Amino acid sequence: MNMSDTPLYEQRIDLSELTTSMSALEGELNKVIVGQAEMLHLLMAAILADGHVLIEGVPGVAKTLTSRLLAKSMHVPFSRIQFTPDLMPSDVLGTNIFNPGAGRFEFKKGPIFGSLVLIDEINRAPAKTQSALFEVMEERQVTIDGVSHTMPQPFMVVATQNPIEQEGTYRLPEAQLDRFLFKIVVPYPNEDQEVQIIQRFHQWGNTNVLDAVQAVIDANTIIHLRKLIKQIVVEEKLLQFIAKIIVATRNDKSIYLGASPRASLALLNAAKAFAALAGRDFMVPDDIINVAKPVLRHRIVLTPEREMEGVREDEVIDKLIHTIEVPR
Repeated sequence: MNMSDTPLYEQRIDLSELTTSMSALEGELNKVIVGQAEMLHLLMAAILADGHVLIEGVPGVAKTLTSRLLAKSMHVPFSRIQFTPDLMPSDVLGTNIFNPGAGRFEFKKGPIFGSLVLIDEINRAPAKTQSALFEVMEERQVTIDGVSHTMPQPFMVVATQNPIEQEGTYRLPEAQLDRFLFKIVVPYPNEDQEVQIIQRFHQWGNTNVLDAVQAVIDANTIIHLRKLIKQIVVEEKLLQFIAKIIVATRNDKSIYLGASPRASLALLNAAKAFAALAGRDFMVPDDIINVAKPVLRHRIVLTPEREMEGVREDEVIDKLIHTIEVPR
């Protein structure tokens, strides 16, 4: 829904700071990233909705670069973890180390303790290490030897992965996938975009691309904007629309495993963020429809028969939504 289509009404929530901040943030990323408008818009929505993001694409489509640029554009603590097959949970979370001088064990924080955490090639680590992320992604805390350590606020995980078909990768557990707000699939650029990428990097020469962006938003602003998102007005019929979509995934013959109640909340929060990014303090059906695929594509498992036929999750989600009456 375009801003020009929005009827005149009395704005109940002042979204001017949100619109300005998110436009500035997206503008910084656009200085470097070419032709990935959907990915950048979804990243803005994830920041507002307090959600984690999984970015999937073949090597070389700027998954890691986008994450690093996002961190540079936000004045928050940043850490990066390269996942490998030999990575242990303590390498991610941290561990207790004995201090002889103090005569006691002290907790040494792992790289997960950051406001924006980039996990590169998340599907290259085995299940034992993946399970270490369950608590921190859901509860924003790490428990080591019975002691809980709270994460800084805001806290957001941006993980990248190569397609499952690539050699040397592991399939992420469903319980972990369910903790990601979005799964963003990054396609190859088209020919015109490829030319723009080459031209842009040629013009920079010896300049580091990270130097092209600057921090335009800080932690306190992000926390404030997230509180605004929770105030977005949602009519009862839209809540029912979300519930019908989620329940339909559990009854579709093409789907072996449907979406969980966590998916309902993710759909709600993501749609609220989309409404706010459009400058509206109320949600419309299009907000839900526009976020349905990135919210659901990693939360459903197709039946083996459908997978063998080459059917993709996005196709099933599209077909499923078209069977549900859109509220007016």
